[in-house]
Amino acid sequence: MVVPAPHRVVVLAIAPVIGYDLTIPPQVLGEAVDADGHPLYDVAVVTVDGRPVQTTRGYAIAPSAGPEALARAQTVIVPGTQVAGPRRDGVIADDLRAALASVPADARWVSICTGAFVLAAAGILDGHRATTHWKYADDFRRLYPEVAVDEDVLFTDDGRVLTSAGLSAGIDLSLHLVRSDHGTAVANAVARHMVVPPWRDGGQAQFIDRHVPGRADETTSDVRAWAQAHLDQPLDVATLAGRARMSVRTFTRRFREETGQSPGAWVTQQRVRHAQHLLEATDLTVDDVATRAGIGTAASLRQHLRASLGVSPSAYRRTFRGAPPETATR
Repeated sequence: MVVPAPHRVVVLAIAPVIGYDLTIPPQVLGEAVDADGHPLYDVAVVTVDGRPVQTTRGYAIAPSAGPEALARAQTVIVPGTQVAGPRRDGVIADDLRAALASVPADARWVSICTGAFVLAAAGILDGHRATTHWKYADDFRRLYPEVAVDEDVLFTDDGRVLTSAGLSAGIDLSLHLVRSDHGTAVANAVARHMVVPPWRDGGQAQFIDRHVPGRADETTSDVRAWAQAHLDQPLDVATLAGRARMSVRTFTRRFREETGQSPGAWVTQQRVRHAQHLLEATDLTVDDVATRAGIGTAASLRQHLRASLGVSPSAYRRTFRGAPPETATR
């Protein structure tokens, strides 16, 4: 059996680079493997001049490949950086511009945190929706008025161009790449290995002023865990509040403080994710998937998937399982 070549990813480190941002793609994408354990991504870290790159925290990182790897990249990721030109003046140095110009025309562009400033300075984000760390959004908007910046989200996916908010949002975006390329089962396995949540929706707010519970019974986490195990049952707010032994008003407020979502929106999100998993991992009919996920009917499931992903259940199953049409449409 011929094993498909892994997707070539190049992480371009630009001094002074945010070390935390830089380590995210090799760690997340490097954990993604197929059913036989073959790596799904080939991740290289490069610098413009091929030399070690200084981080913002006083240590340097050595590249794993030369800058010529950019010419073979299928995805290029630019982690956060404090490089002066793109960050302060909206301009880009000639050597960096030349390095970016060597990337194939059909490559996918990704930024983490302030890496978006570099892509914007190169004109790559013009006309696209993008995000960056909320703290620097005003600077970004002032320097790059051709970019539709949205500082209220964790990440954006604008087709060939994807951007994330600061720091740990890079994990969310990297998992989103794995999920988009290879499905939820692979992404969930990566997240489980890393001991991080498998999914935070890209539209979730970057900054949530969270209530810090003083006692274990003041949090909604146990109820959320129970709900995820009983998605096929009625999960209205009154039921959830009753299990939490809170009033509906208190529960709703606490729930939003802890998750950034209303209980109803969160339940719907969990049901759609479970339906995605069932479509990928089982041969259940679309009707059965809808029932087990608590969505109700196949028509309702189709509506939810089209609203969230723009595809039908059968198309989703074909994409992530390679199922034949007669199986996928059941």
